[in-house]
Amino acid sequence: MSGEDRREESAKLNETKGEERRETEEEAPTEGSAGTSAEGAGTTPTDAPAEGDNREDVPSAEADSGAAGAGADPNGRKPEGEEQASAPKQVQAAAEPKTGPVDAKQAAEGEPAAPPAKAAEEAAAPAASSAGGEAPVRRQETDEEKAARRKAALEAREAAKAAAAQGAARPEAAGGAAAAGRNPAAAAGRAAPAAADAPPPPPSPNQPRLDRAAQLLRELVNEDAVEEASINEPNDHLPTLVIKRDRWQACAGLFRSHPELNIDYLRNVAGVDHETHMEVIYHLLSLDSGHNYAVKVRTDRESPSVPSVTPIWPTANWNEREIYDLLGIDFPGHPDLRRIMMPDDWVGHPLRKDYAPLDPEV
Repeated sequence: MSGEDRREESAKLNETKGEERRETEEEAPTEGSAGTSAEGAGTTPTDAPAEGDNREDVPSAEADSGAAGAGADPNGRKPEGEEQASAPKQVQAAAEPKTGPVDAKQAAEGEPAAPPAKAAEEAAAPAASSAGGEAPVRRQETDEEKAARRKAALEAREAAKAAAAQGAARPEAAGGAAAAGRNPAAAAGRAAPAAADAPPPPPSPNQPRLDRAAQLLRELVNEDAVEEASINEPNDHLPTLVIKRDRWQACAGLFRSHPELNIDYLRNVAGVDHETHMEVIYHLLSLDSGHNYAVKVRTDRESPSVPSVTPIWPTANWNEREIYDLLGIDFPGHPDLRRIMMPDDWVGHPLRKDYAPLDPEV
């Protein structure tokens, strides 16, 4: 028998077996077609001749595979029913989370594996980003751009405030101009200072004491002894008198000896350089009545001199020496007027406004 006859006989035999398998499948529909096809694919003809070279065996194998794929497209495509049945399975397999070495490692270490939903989201995220495109990254502003933006915002707010204030002022100005045109006298009255209409402030509780002290000094010392008399309201309504320098020693004696005043304690003495003149301030106190007074004595700046009151109030001793040392004010009548803080050979007086230190770094 020639090779061509053997091929024809083998093809007929395969067709006969394929028909028998189709009849078996129709009689038993519960069995899977895939298994039947696999069984058919594994069946080889027993009566196939063993002789012949390899080239003659190839058609037999092709015939067997053709019998195994009975009912399939000759081009290798699956039937439409099988493609439709396999498509949902492929989609489901793609959606199912894949487990790999990472999940096995997590299970070995006792860590819970990622939930299927989370794994699906993570798997779908790259696809979404690649399909929709990544969000554009916002460029960071430089310091100069930030400063310019803030400046522009501030200028806009200021402009808005100015516009609002201008808009509010226009009706008032228009109303005021109209009122002034109707009644000039009333407009002039409103232009007068508001302080004129305000009631005068109540007199200081220490005003009577100040007036009495100034009266005694003018009557018992001299009419020109008191240059000024005022109440220092910020300093607890302290009665303050400016005494003429030439009358100061006599006025100090009166403060000390007069029974109504009875100033038996000198609390403090201070010196001040006003650049136009020098000034010595005395804080007086009556220990019996508790009354306080402040006395200011002004003197020339070129040759400052104020009579000493150390013979009247001994507490003025060191205070006058300190003022002499730091400001250069002379106190005629002081028992021991000399420097008390600076060395005796020190040049100048450090608290004067025109003092020029020998060493500027000190």
